[in-house]
Amino acid sequence: MKIVYNWLKDFVDVTALPDELASRLALSGTNIGSVENGPHGAVIDAEVSSNRPDCLGHYGIAREVSAVYKLPLKSVSPKPVEGSAKASDAIHVEIESPDLCGRYTARVIRGVKIQPSPPWLRERLEASGVASINNVVDVTNYVMLELGHPLHAFDYDKVRDHRIVVRRAKTGEKMHTLDGIERAFDPGICMIADGDGSRPVGIGGIMGGAETEISFSTKNVLIECAWFDPVAIRRAARFLKLHTEASTRFGRGADPEMADLASRRVAEFILQLAGGELLAGVVDVYPGKRAPKKIVLTRAELLRVMGADVPDKEIETSLGALGFSPVRVDQNRGVEGSLLAAWECTRPSWRADVRREIDLIEEVARIYGLDKFPPRFPVSRQAAERLPQYEAETRVRERLIGLGYREILTIPHVAEERDALFRAPGVHPARLANPLSEEAGVLRSTGLVTMATAMEWNLNHGQRNARLFEIGSQYRLNGTKSVETRVLTIGATGEAREKDLYDTARAYSFADLKGDLDALGELAGGFEWREHAAGAASQQANQDSKHQETNHVSGDWAHVARSGRVALHGEELGDAGQLARRVADRLKLRQDVFLAELRLEPVYAAIRELRDSRRYEPLPRFPAVERDFSLLLGDGTHFSDVTQTIRSLGIAEIASIEAGDLFRGKNVPAGKYSLMVRVLFQSREATLTDAQIAEFSARIVAALKEKLGAQLRAS
Repeated sequence: MKIVYNWLKDFVDVTALPDELASRLALSGTNIGSVENGPHGAVIDAEVSSNRPDCLGHYGIAREVSAVYKLPLKSVSPKPVEGSAKASDAIHVEIESPDLCGRYTARVIRGVKIQPSPPWLRERLEASGVASINNVVDVTNYVMLELGHPLHAFDYDKVRDHRIVVRRAKTGEKMHTLDGIERAFDPGICMIADGDGSRPVGIGGIMGGAETEISFSTKNVLIECAWFDPVAIRRAARFLKLHTEASTRFGRGADPEMADLASRRVAEFILQLAGGELLAGVVDVYPGKRAPKKIVLTRAELLRVMGADVPDKEIETSLGALGFSPVRVDQNRGVEGSLLAAWECTRPSWRADVRREIDLIEEVARIYGLDKFPPRFPVSRQAAERLPQYEAETRVRERLIGLGYREILTIPHVAEERDALFRAPGVHPARLANPLSEEAGVLRSTGLVTMATAMEWNLNHGQRNARLFEIGSQYRLNGTKSVETRVLTIGATGEAREKDLYDTARAYSFADLKGDLDALGELAGGFEWREHAAGAASQQANQDSKHQETNHVSGDWAHVARSGRVALHGEELGDAGQLARRVADRLKLRQDVFLAELRLEPVYAAIRELRDSRRYEPLPRFPAVERDFSLLLGDGTHFSDVTQTIRSLGIAEIASIEAGDLFRGKNVPAGKYSLMVRVLFQSREATLTDAQIAEFSARIVAALKEKLGAQLRAS
């Protein structure tokens, strides 16, 4: 909204310079973009928020200035001279859709002379960014910029039967608008029709039709000044891709009570600039009239919210200047029986955004001066309650931070092509109806896509070593419904250990990722690992060529030999692995990247269950005994198989089972590998004897031979 400084002074005698005025308006809540000095004086560019349509006119801004500077606001009281003939005999108005049009006024002026506007009118329109057309059309634009309420002028003689019908658009209906474009309409759009209602002559609240426009041959003028439903106007403007000065004002919620005043103002100017005779009265169809809303403001609530008091005079002056007409109603009694100050305010028709007491407090605060209130936190009315997963999520977060990862937060809007690189077969993405751009057309179906983007960003900015995690959501379609699932996504690249005085550098590997996930799984009782379907088949082929990337899983993002599925208590949680080279090349990643994604709800449930079942025991009094078993195992046998076999014996004295060493190659038969397993025995009742240890060891070796085909390797 461009505010012409000299035009503003028609309504309030402000003496402040334009720059100072702009600063004061900004402090009171009106965002100011710039102040420019042009050929017609200073012009202030105000960025009016969507809830303040009353400030889309010079008179509304003048009201703000009068409140800020405590200056009187000059009233606008047009009194155009009327003839003897009645307007009601010359025009008939019918509203068939009151839900779309809540008020419609019509005035008729006969015998006008269409000609160019005088210089002062053209200059003010030009300063406001509006082109001059002719005196009648310019007057409607001028009053719109002055009072903030749009109007439209029809060539009265071209309106069939001198009858206006306000209705919904018909299916397939078309019309040429004033910009010369033929437009098709949707049934939800409000149309202005004439005669029997069959011919549209305007789009209600947006733009008039070409067939009834004002031209230099026009002699008689029909002035429309109406009020249209804001939601309907916004939908229509978006559907038609037609955004005008009128739709901007009606779409934000114009003042329905302003219709008659604006109509009289236009009539007065037309009589002055184009001559003619104004027919007596106005045709005013007003089915949407509502009683003014009453809102009570109490000093106690003002003090609670703002943390400081405001003098009575300041409250009453500020609210009065803004049109709320405050009246003292000290009816609430305090603890000691004294009256507590309160004001009953009548909401003016141009402030539909004010609905509650807190809105009145905001009005008082911004006019009084927000800088006058001390900075302090508001008093909470209710205790905060943590979410059920708070403790479990905190433990997950702390464990990952302890492992050297940093938490990130990404935007879930991604490009569909990139999402498809990580999307599992059969998964359908949740598409956005109004995407911000082509690069943000869907919600991520997996957190891997945004984690890979974060890895890419770090590498492109010279950060070669990165370990990141995100606790977020993935979004997938289940039929027509979008399902949101909380997931943990992990990403790592670079060195697992940097070179220093005592250590050599070591690159981050899949073993590091697996180890970190195992450490995380300890919180939930331990993760289980499973190979991808294609992984077992090609494991042997990749053992002799660790860096070969051509044997990736079809349709998958992970390297076939360095990836796996993570499970918890038999339920699969997600995948972990090294990014396949074909995907890394698409993302232009020049070093190995490792990713993992796990569903969090089962993890949280297991952490809570483990917490509830945890029991503390005293430290054992008796010594522990270690025994190492050097085993020959077949390829495909996992360490988890070994531990499960040993645990199945039910030996209570087994305290721990660990893998000590793994070896392949010389002196190891083909298709096998050597694994050293260390078992710790300890009793809480007595010191274990050699005979007991020998018996336990024999049972373990026998079970491993029987179930896994293991052999003891000669030392």
